Amino acid sequence: MTALSDLEGLVAGLDPATLFQLPAPLSARRIVVAMSGGVDSSVVAALAAATGAETIGVTLQLYDYGAATGRKGACCAGDDIRDARAVADRLGIAHYVFDHESAFREEVVERFADDYMAGRTPIPCIRCNMGPKFTDLLTMARDLGADCLATGHYVRRVEGSAGSELHRAFDPARDQSYFLYGTTEAQLDFLRFPLGGLPKSETRRLAEAAGLRVADKPDSQDICFVPDGDYAKIVRAVRPEGEAPGEIVHALTGEVLGTHRGIIHYTVGQRRGLEIGGQPEPLYVVRIDAPGRRVMVGPRSLLGVAAAIVTETNRIGPLPDAPLTAKVRSLAKPVPITLEGEFGNGAAVTIRFANPEYGVAPGQAAVIYAGDRVVGGGWIEGTEAAIPLD
Repeated sequence: MTALSDLEGLVAGLDPATLFQLPAPLSARRIVVAMSGGVDSSVVAALAAATGAETIGVTLQLYDYGAATGRKGACCAGDDIRDARAVADRLGIAHYVFDHESAFREEVVERFADDYMAGRTPIPCIRCNMGPKFTDLLTMARDLGADCLATGHYVRRVEGSAGSELHRAFDPARDQSYFLYGTTEAQLDFLRFPLGGLPKSETRRLAEAAGLRVADKPDSQDICFVPDGDYAKIVRAVRPEGEAPGEIVHALTGEVLGTHRGIIHYTVGQRRGLEIGGQPEPLYVVRIDAPGRRVMVGPRSLLGVAAAIVTETNRIGPLPDAPLTAKVRSLAKPVPITLEGEFGNGAAVTIRFANPEYGVAPGQAAVIYAGDRVVGGGWIEGTEAAIPLD
């Protein structure tokens, strides 16, 4: 057990009111921390406890506890739940685990499989944040009488003239704003992200200073329920019919080049694993015809996209007059765009790229920025090729 006095050094040089954006005195506040068992959320819990606020850790068990036992680099199952509990014990705070496995399977895992079956490129981490993590955790935090829900995400919450805004983290290598574009304005009013202004090295230093067992724990992998990176195995377990074979077809000539072993093994932009040698130039997956079970391939030039149709759009705050940029992958650099249509409130819009953008596929998210501010985003439903196939 760590005495409160042992933790006070953690916030030396850090303004607790700035970290958690709560009115003083913090000793009169209650902070609920979403604890995944990793170093980031553990440090948030330590910082919250160090402020003197009543701190409660909450962990959602999202997938099979037994199957995940002994796994490292995941979250919300197995050893990670035990790590979260051990951190809470170390800090002397209450800790609760809630079983959300059924909801996670239905809202995230099965949707992930269905997207692959439809020839889309899913991003389950966004679905999880929009569903079990934020929606359910915020409800729990409010039920517990909390003043806020704090998480270990590397983003910043900024009070703007029109209300709370979501901004990119100061450390671009750690920025997670792409995955949180679906946060609503009401949710953002209640959420706090204390790590948004820190580099990861400082987070680990704070964990070590607090004597947390997770100080050197590796970061979690991108998709927690895919233990070995074999996405097709997960899809096959949920939707066995995804293994049905079909044709590999050249998108320009219509020539059948080979046979594939199921569309769940392919995504737009993929080059490896096609097993169609002897071609005069490298070929990439440029489109997936799910109803016809055909994988369409072609030269890289066919991957260029002039525009994307984006649905289920969420806008955070007013749409600015400033130039807009967009990311269509989490690690991509934002590129200049223009919007066509009324953005937000679930409406569909068209994002037109200033230059052809590569690696754009249905199922991915398009996230819109104005400088560092996240304006919002939505799901890519379709694309307009820079070089039409027809």
